[in-house]
Amino acid sequence: MIGAMVFAAGLGTRMRPLTDDRPKGLVEVAGRALVDHALEQVAGARPVVVNAHHHADKLIDHLASQDVTVLHETPRLLDTGGGLRNALPYLGTGPVFTMNADAVWTGPTAFATLAAAWAPERMDGLLLLVPLSRAVGPVRGSFRMRTDGSLLRDPDGHAYTGAGLMKTDELADAPREVFSLRDLWFDMAARGRLHGVLHRGRWADVGTPDGIAAAEAMLAAQV
Repeated sequence: MIGAMVFAAGLGTRMRPLTDDRPKGLVEVAGRALVDHALEQVAGARPVVVNAHHHADKLIDHLASQDVTVLHETPRLLDTGGGLRNALPYLGTGPVFTMNADAVWTGPTAFATLAAAWAPERMDGLLLLVPLSRAVGPVRGSFRMRTDGSLLRDPDGHAYTGAGLMKTDELADAPREVFSLRDLWFDMAARGRLHGVLHRGRWADVGTPDGIAAAEAMLAAQV
């Protein structure tokens, strides 16, 4: 089994004032909380962990009836790398699917696409990318794919969707308690062990209140 980590502990600063009284994961797009959109994308992964910090009690209550473990990060945020390392006792020793809870999608689920492309003999990490032509919102390129699927950092390349699959062996050796998964992604890329796969649908970043209407229009337009 492949476990899943959904990152929902951010302060939601760019989403204010909507996050003044709720976590960003409970901001609604098309009548559903962002965290529920994210959990739809991890269908098939087990176990599933969600982290919480800002208005954590509301996120914990919202997810109480779902088959997920919610970890309250306190007193401080651990960022994505520290948050994943903190969750490893609940996720096991196998590869972990990671997902940011601030986007909506059309097309195949993120987990299904990543799991189908995962090849651990030649990958330490696999990122789900989307061409800028199929991305909604003020997004920029992050990576370019070589012919063998390995990734190079490139601001003119495809956008990173916030979803990935990775081995967790290196997490225990990270020198800091608070750190970003970007540090591990970039190290994997330098060693030729970070690969990418393209999402076949559309993807909308929902980082600000203005992003909600654009994301809802994308969902409404799908056939």
